[in-house]
Amino acid sequence: MAAASPAQAPAPVAPGVLAPVVLSVTGLRKSFGSTLAVSGINLEVRTGSFYGIVGPNGAGKTTTLSMVTGLLRPDDGSIEVHGIDVWSDPVAAKRVIGVLPDRLRLFDRLTGAQLLYYAGVLRGLDGATVRKRSADLVVAFGLEDALNRLVADYSAGMTKKIALACAMIHSPRLLVLDEPFESVDPVSAVNVTEILQKYVASGGTVVLSSHSMDLIQRVCDHVAIIVNGKVLAAGTVDEVRGGQTLEERFVELAGGRKVAEGMEWLHSFSD
Repeated sequence: MAAASPAQAPAPVAPGVLAPVVLSVTGLRKSFGSTLAVSGINLEVRTGSFYGIVGPNGAGKTTTLSMVTGLLRPDDGSIEVHGIDVWSDPVAAKRVIGVLPDRLRLFDRLTGAQLLYYAGVLRGLDGATVRKRSADLVVAFGLEDALNRLVADYSAGMTKKIALACAMIHSPRLLVLDEPFESVDPVSAVNVTEILQKYVASGGTVVLSSHSMDLIQRVCDHVAIIVNGKVLAAGTVDEVRGGQTLEERFVELAGGRKVAEGMEWLHSFSD
């Protein structure tokens, strides 16, 4: 099989000129029975952005990202990635997207090397290209010692890293990552962050969800806060923070801090 054509790096954007939109989400809705999980979400992500999505548990983050990447069909609304409608032309759209989904499921009876090879040829890369890119990714993610072991025997953090390597092997224009740093140790998290920052600096775009406000504030340039299936604030990190920390702004929009009352029994011990 012939190698897939690499995506050309976008031309530099002149100062003051907005980069092209790589992800456009309009009027996105999704219900599960009587539960409205996503209620008319609109998002616009531009090329070269490191875009964070935050929200409380059950806010609709994973549902939104699943629809964006073609894993879950929306009830209403439209999604375009690099000008391609995700649901009208899913094959073309998925060529330009790399995905690290929530509740990760991999072919874990393969070794790490086999899984990377499978991910590469599935994306249309020839064997030589897959082997070269796999070697680069393995070194970058620190997986040299695990390459010939079954993925089923990997730790949770190593599983995340091999899955992220699989998402990047075809050099997508857009990476959509759902909690990419969950279960990843601090040293590996720093390495992964540096890899993603270099990817963004070269013209790639990252959209990630995380519960770590500190992480989002440190690495992202744009952020959206989603609560109850709606975007309550979106823009640059500084615009959304509004002079507060991102955590303070998030807590404010999510309904404020809850005061624990009526649990005096917890202050007297059973022994």
